[in-house]
Amino acid sequence: MLNTLSKLKDSLEKRNTENVLRSLKHKKEGVDFYSNDYLGMAQNVPFQEIVLQEINQQPQLLKGATGSRLISGNSNFTMEVEAFIANKHMVESALLLPSAYLANLALLSAIPQRGDIVLMDECIHRSVRDGLRLSNAKSLKFKHNDLEHLEKLLKEANGNRFIAVESLYSMEGDFAPLEKLAVLAEKYNAALIVDEAHAFGVFGYGIVAQKNLHKKVFATIVTYGKALGMHGAAILGNQTMICYLVNFSSPVIYTTGSNDLHAMSIKKGYHFLENNSILNQNLQENISEFRKSNLPTLSDPQSPIQIVPMANVSSAKRAQQHLENKGFLTFAAVAPTVKEGEERLRICLHSFNSKEEIDQLTKIIKEFI
Repeated sequence: MLNTLSKLKDSLEKRNTENVLRSLKHKKEGVDFYSNDYLGMAQNVPFQEIVLQEINQQPQLLKGATGSRLISGNSNFTMEVEAFIANKHMVESALLLPSAYLANLALLSAIPQRGDIVLMDECIHRSVRDGLRLSNAKSLKFKHNDLEHLEKLLKEANGNRFIAVESLYSMEGDFAPLEKLAVLAEKYNAALIVDEAHAFGVFGYGIVAQKNLHKKVFATIVTYGKALGMHGAAILGNQTMICYLVNFSSPVIYTTGSNDLHAMSIKKGYHFLENNSILNQNLQENISEFRKSNLPTLSDPQSPIQIVPMANVSSAKRAQQHLENKGFLTFAAVAPTVKEGEERLRICLHSFNSKEEIDQLTKIIKEFI
């Protein structure tokens, strides 16, 4: 045991020396420019009151799931909400899971088989990569949003082909060219998988729905822990695919089910977003306000995630600390979250940020860089 602990300590010391050691910290006070709460739903009092009213009327919603969904942890209500979600996204079936990480793990570990190949964007979320580690399929990365490189790999690939992308990249703040990806997928008979974690809610039901691509996408993952301000995720797609996951995906089979409170809150969240489009309007206005500053950014003009490049790890962390000292909370993205040499300041914009806060933030960043 001492040898094991010594190795662990050496790894931690190495990260500390490289100035990239992570630790859990108490929640900070300041203006939020770092959370994924894009529409302010996590703190929306009218929405909280709707959920609370439903709990008061149906306290049985608080009952624990008691087991995995294949034993005692399923409920008619959760299945009704899954049908509701599928209908909203115009797909055959939906499968709820406790988190988006688990959803990607469930999908990518089970669907691609031995002899198949998964071509994934090099900037895709770690959960997709971890899912593929549990799969028997081969996986290769293609250059970020590089369709020529992807097509080259598709031409060379043997077996069933999969293409895995995010619709909006969490550490880049740019969009995948989904329509062109769908054309390539059809051309090479590949199954397109789209993670909508940072697009759902911000852009309606996500970019797949917005561009009417649901019939051309094999599987979509929508996340409720970001713009909806809650937790959990749904895998969307063909009924056969969902049935296969229930039968063969370990993260589905061996995970305790979520309670009905989880499903109810998600359903109410859909309704709330439909009736409060002002949240999206406010967010887009704030994104436009940020872009007026003309800060150097790698991100799309419509993205709630705006990336400001930094020279190195030290400059990224100093910028974050400087902003925090001024009362503004941001995130310094450094290795291994991003590649070494591509350190950056990640700014998340929200519907609840004021124009004055955005202007102050951008002025401080300009002074620092």
